[in-house]
Amino acid sequence: MTRQPILVFDGDCGFCTSVAKHFEKRSFTPLTVAAWQLTELASLGLTAEQASAQVYLVTDTGQFGGAECFAELMRIQGDPFHRVVAWGMRLPGVCKLCAWGYRLVAKNRHRMPGGTPACQMPPTVD
Repeated sequence: MTRQPILVFDGDCGFCTSVAKHFEKRSFTPLTVAAWQLTELASLGLTAEQASAQVYLVTDTGQFGGAECFAELMRIQGDPFHRVVAWGMRLPGVCKLCAWGYRLVAKNRHRMPGGTPACQMPPTVD
C-alpha cells in the first residue's frame, strides 16, 4: 500500500506553518502537511522529541529530517529540474552547506516572515 508523503512540521510556529502550506499548495506530487502536535507520530515512526527538533518528510521509502527533508521534497516532485536540484543538494559538500543553512534558519525562525516569539527554538544543552 502506497501512502501519500506527509510533511510533519511545528504547528506552533507561524513560519513553519507558512512553509508547510507553501509546499502543500505547490507540490507536483500530492502531499499531506501535518502539525506534529496534532499527529499520531508513532504511526509515522517518529517521536515527539524527533518532530520537535526538525521538520520531517515521511514517505514509503523512509523518514527524512531537516535539510534532507527538503532534498527529498525536491526529488519526489518527479520533474527533471527538481530531481537535479535534489541530486545537487545531496552532494557531499553541498549536503553539509544545506544542513548548515537549515540549522541557521531553524535557529532564527522566530525572526523570519510569519515568525513570532513562540517560534523560537528552546536552547540546546551542550
